[in-house]
Amino acid sequence: MKIALVTSTVPFVYGGARNIVSWLKTALEEAGHEVEVVALPFDEEPSRIVEQLGMFRMIDLTDQADLVVCFRPPAYLVQHPRKILWFIHHLRAYYDLWDTEYRGFSDNAIARARRELIQRVDNRAFAEASHIFTNSAVVSSRLREFNGVDSEVLYPPLGSEHSFSNNGYGNEVVAVSRLEHHKRQHLLIEALALTSSKVHLRLVGKGSMPGYGKSLLDLGARLGVADRLHVHDEWVDEDLKQQLLGDALVAAYIPVDEDSYGYPTLEAARATKGVLTTTDSGGVLELVEDGRSGLVVEPTAGALAEAMDRLYLDRELAAHVGNGAADRVDELGISWAHVVDRILSV
Repeated sequence: MKIALVTSTVPFVYGGARNIVSWLKTALEEAGHEVEVVALPFDEEPSRIVEQLGMFRMIDLTDQADLVVCFRPPAYLVQHPRKILWFIHHLRAYYDLWDTEYRGFSDNAIARARRELIQRVDNRAFAEASHIFTNSAVVSSRLREFNGVDSEVLYPPLGSEHSFSNNGYGNEVVAVSRLEHHKRQHLLIEALALTSSKVHLRLVGKGSMPGYGKSLLDLGARLGVADRLHVHDEWVDEDLKQQLLGDALVAAYIPVDEDSYGYPTLEAARATKGVLTTTDSGGVLELVEDGRSGLVVEPTAGALAEAMDRLYLDRELAAHVGNGAADRVDELGISWAHVVDRILSV
């Protein structure tokens, strides 16, 4: 079968949304299918969004592919009679982030008209889909709330090249993700400053805006924890990432209302490491259960500091939640064999 995987990209910004497409391509090819990735740049600058919606809508793959699978918005606007969505998230500024500080633009008549257009266009595309999968129960809930659409949760696995191992429980809380304000690495540093143990914090990832990475180093110096703070403001290779997680005390991932459990959470689980997260982290809570596969605390520096100290002083607890994280992944049946079976069966 000829299968087209259609997505949008932000040039030079890398993360889970790119990986899910690449890894699905490999899984489908290993299953004997011919696969083509169709990836077009997409800029969420408000003044350019509408014309880009039109660009995606003009793409008709009816004669080129037997099946189309669409990912990041607005890739699902492409035309094909057998179009499946593996829906990652909305254009969130026009949906669940509309009334938050993360909207990023003014609430005025033009913005509201743009929001209405985006939601109307999305609803039409959703109606065209043969089936809609999502990457989490959180995203499925948003689809029901905002679009009145039912969907099926299909958890994305890691790529086959990942080979994580547990090298013991060291003294570092390791947070692997893009350095972005909504990922709240700054809150982890504020927590580090309140710890009473000798726990360290290591932040690993490249942000889309270089200023935030520098601000994290400045914050650490200002709070007097520079000697226990390590910041890799860059994309590290897989070998180093696997080593850092393998040596970690615990992983940390505290985004604001994340769309899914996040690959950082799954990577930690594959290294048999628990995850420190917060009660408002969204889809992360589908994998992380308090006391079983990690610690879930209030999104405050004090609560995070207490959890860091607790894990540092109780390595048996660190091992317990690490084993629980690995068990939770198996319990959820997260595998590419399952993904391929579901996508090809609808």
